[in-house]
Amino acid sequence: MRKSYRVKKETEFQRVFDTHDSVANRVFVVYKLKKNDQKHWRVGISVGKKIGNAVHRNWVKRRIRQTLTDLKPQLKSDYDFLVIARPSADKMSMADVKKNLTHALNLAKLLKSNPK
Repeated sequence: MRKSYRVKKETEFQRVFDTHDSVANRVFVVYKLKKNDQKHWRVGISVGKKIGNAVHRNWVKRRIRQTLTDLKPQLKSDYDFLVIARPSADKMSMADVKKNLTHALNLAKLLKSNPK
């Protein structure tokens, strides 16, 4: 994922947290902040030490990033959002991570509706 798609600075993370606009499921918490002057969405990923050692945390982050890359065309472009992994994310397969993250993003209304 390119740098332009990432929320990196602590002040940017804090600005999204301060909106208190969040949704959650059993595996992920998603905070969002609408930014109208943006070309594309940006994401910050947080995986806490309750998940395990650095190897497990990086493993979870890689799976989150891969899911977001797969969902890239479906994500709304005018948002900054944070994905926070809960401890249960450590034991999940890639398919389960994708299913649960897609569910959380749907709850947050960050995915474009698909016309049928």
